[in-house]
Amino acid sequence: MNKKKSSILIAGGGSTYTPSLVMMLIEDRERFPVRKIKFYDNDEQRQAVIAKACAIILAERAPEIEFDYSTDPKEAFTDVDIVMAQLRVGKYAMREQDEKIPFKHNVVGQETCGPGGLAYGLRSIGPVLELVDYMEKYSPDAWLLNYSNPAAVVAEATRRFRPNSKIINICDMPVCLEDIMARVIGLRDRKDFETSYFGLNHFGWWTSIKDHDGNDLLPKISTHVKKYGYTEQTQQGQHKETSWLETMLAAKELHEIEPTFLSNTYLKYYLMADETVAHADKQYTRANEIIDGREKIVFEECQRIINNQTAKDTLFVSNEHASFITDLACALTFNTKERMILIVENNGAISNFNHDAMVELPCIVGKDGYEVLSIGEIPTFQKGLMEQQIASEKLAVDAWGQKSYQKLWQAFIMNKTIPSAKVAKEILDEMLEVNAPYWPELH
Repeated sequence: MNKKKSSILIAGGGSTYTPSLVMMLIEDRERFPVRKIKFYDNDEQRQAVIAKACAIILAERAPEIEFDYSTDPKEAFTDVDIVMAQLRVGKYAMREQDEKIPFKHNVVGQETCGPGGLAYGLRSIGPVLELVDYMEKYSPDAWLLNYSNPAAVVAEATRRFRPNSKIINICDMPVCLEDIMARVIGLRDRKDFETSYFGLNHFGWWTSIKDHDGNDLLPKISTHVKKYGYTEQTQQGQHKETSWLETMLAAKELHEIEPTFLSNTYLKYYLMADETVAHADKQYTRANEIIDGREKIVFEECQRIINNQTAKDTLFVSNEHASFITDLACALTFNTKERMILIVENNGAISNFNHDAMVELPCIVGKDGYEVLSIGEIPTFQKGLMEQQIASEKLAVDAWGQKSYQKLWQAFIMNKTIPSAKVAKEILDEMLEVNAPYWPELH
């Protein structure tokens, strides 16, 4: 029987992640057949460079797949089965502000955590809701798979403002860490085991990791983490930016704080904030690393492909980011009942936690969406940390919806990375100025 062929729209076509996603769709087209790939972005010039290179890649490697790109919503969103959303509102220039303004006040500067994450969240809510509305207008039967950051704030906003929409919020960080866990104990990848996990986006813990024969792998992985964190002791594993390696190494200290479970690396920014700030290069942050690294490499490679009119020997390859989104699209299309970690409304899955919290939990994904797996009660330590974080995120969405300065200040105050109301206000006021083109006008 011939499999259905899907039409895919990549919203945020100018993203540096787009070529890897296209490579994954090409490589996986036997498992997940694609008839059409389209890009949509509001930055015509940036998208055109990525799109022209991807057109050459597709013509050489999968000529049967139709390709197009546009800045017009009607053209882009018409005849689409899956929308893969990867927006970066304000681009890396605003990410740099998200990181450097908090550092000026000796507070963690990070794109999804702390005040930077809240600032980014207020920029992202409106544009993501706009994507949902375009999809529902032009392709009402489609699914929107959102991995635009900060996923926690965006997920709360879509839950609240578009509660009946066919949107699934996801993050590839658990996938990335699970692949590392697999490799450090000699397995191929994350699909060689099954995990149990709970938390919030960029704020969670693995409670169980077992192979398909039921053998407990958590002790073996924990032994590695105690010594090396999530760094891999190979040349390939060390070929990362300095800030990335430092974050992976920090899992050692996180394991001391919580030795029973394995922690998501992003907890470093909340539980080790003072050390993070002390060791950071406040003038050359992660945003600068990416601007000088991935951003430069991707666009230079795209231009090389365009100039040569061939993608032979391209450095573009599929990655975890692309793999996860393709797995999800495949599960929705072919009812594979795949187990995946998604960002979903709690609704009692964690029995002693807020029912309306957007939590990150294992789910079974099929053609009708997802079924959340019940976790039961969680320990006091994790519950307390999560309650503080979820309150900060909800207040930020309140601030966007009500255009309230007071609510946003409270969101900053509630965030564990910020030491006082005074510091919260100083950072907020500075961020308010640079975010004026993107935030609602607060009163």
